[in-house]
Amino acid sequence: MSTETSPNSSGQSVQTPGQEAQPAAPEKMSRESVTIISTLLVATFVVILNETIMNVALQRLMVDLRVDAPTVQWLSTGFMLTMAVVIPTTGFILQSLSTRAVFMLAMGLFAGGTALAAVAPGFEVLLLARIVQAGGTAIMLPLLMTTILTLVPLAKRGAVMGNVSIAISVAPAMGPTVSGLILEHFTWRFMFVFVLPVALAALAIGAKYLTNVGKPEKARLDTLSVILTVPAFGGLVYGLSQIGGGHGGQAGPSAGAIAALVVGVAALTVFVLRQVRLQKAAAPLLDLRAFKLRMFTVSVLLMVVAMMALFGGVILLPLYLQEVRGLGSLETGLALLPGGLAMGLLGPVIGRAFDKVGPLPLTITGSILMVLALWQFSMLDAGTPVWWIVTLHVGLSFGLALLFTPAFTTGLNPLPPHLYSHGSAIMSTTQQVAGAAGTALLVSIFAVVSAASGLVAGMSAAFLTATVIALAAVVLSAMMRKTEGPGAGHGGH
Repeated sequence: MSTETSPNSSGQSVQTPGQEAQPAAPEKMSRESVTIISTLLVATFVVILNETIMNVALQRLMVDLRVDAPTVQWLSTGFMLTMAVVIPTTGFILQSLSTRAVFMLAMGLFAGGTALAAVAPGFEVLLLARIVQAGGTAIMLPLLMTTILTLVPLAKRGAVMGNVSIAISVAPAMGPTVSGLILEHFTWRFMFVFVLPVALAALAIGAKYLTNVGKPEKARLDTLSVILTVPAFGGLVYGLSQIGGGHGGQAGPSAGAIAALVVGVAALTVFVLRQVRLQKAAAPLLDLRAFKLRMFTVSVLLMVVAMMALFGGVILLPLYLQEVRGLGSLETGLALLPGGLAMGLLGPVIGRAFDKVGPLPLTITGSILMVLALWQFSMLDAGTPVWWIVTLHVGLSFGLALLFTPAFTTGLNPLPPHLYSHGSAIMSTTQQVAGAAGTALLVSIFAVVSAASGLVAGMSAAFLTATVIALAAVVLSAMMRKTEGPGAGHGGH
């Protein structure tokens, strides 16, 4: 789905000997291109909505499936682990298979996993179903981003990437609300029963209308790299998620969590060295040469900070609303819904603004808003009005919306076509690890301080930490520059 091109000194892509040139995206999008991207957007929205739909249901599942809290948590942890392991391989998958084949594989896995979850007789089958679903989810977002880079002209990428933020931000925010509504009236199985027809419809529409974008290439799969992704990314996400479990307010993390992190860091080091070596000799599983482009690196770091703030907020605010304020799961979901909707609805508007003014004014404003909202969250107490919490969450969501679309577009714009799929995979992988790291750090601080000084003090300490981390986003935002396509990312004009 890609070709080898490299930027010359004037910033234009030139053909590498022995490779076919990749045609530049036309200035106007064809109706076929709009159909392809719309289909992928709907499918991505459905699979990401499913990622957070379980969070509110874990309590109910413990009773219905007769399992304890650490066991039921595997329905979320297993999903995250599968995502973390599969996403780094998507660069290879997207290069080796046609667009239609990748889409059918992703939606087929997701729909199959959803159907299995709906009829699961017990916990083990439900866990297997979630892992199958995660395999499809992991492939979908890099497929969408790679297709956009191939089909959308540079001048319109901001607007289209703004629509992607609807799937990335509104879907996770809606998950708890949707599951809260379903659990109020139906059994937990209906969380999957309601999603299945939408997944099958997306699969059918894709099968009928989706055409191939670019041509697949013969790429060699490095088995050792694939094996290393399991302890590297799996170890990091598992270790972080276990540290972030709270452990009932234990003073320190468990030995198992520390061991997983040590193994994860060691395996990741070997994985990176392996990719650098493969770049010289053959095709790497994950091409890290994308990091040579300055704006790609800055954008990835900005995404990491923003994801840590987003995931930390998504976990901590429901904890505060339920534990301190005594709200039910449905009320909590409804309180967080305006922020999620604001983030998504603003996405396309911010995308169009990005195409006109570039990233700098948007990211500076967004990062300052994020810092201010998180700082105000650190001042919440047992008597803070709920309307003020909702207002702050909308403010945080607005700030994140101003960061996400510019970061995605600025980071991916300077990539030459042969790095499209790898750049998308790197961004998606770092999002997963950053989300796990943000959750782990903030929930651990909350648990430790709460055990010593109470829930309100724990919440305050966690959000104060998030505020300090968010200050890094202000520095990174100031470094953002508009990118004009392959070759512009080195200095980032």
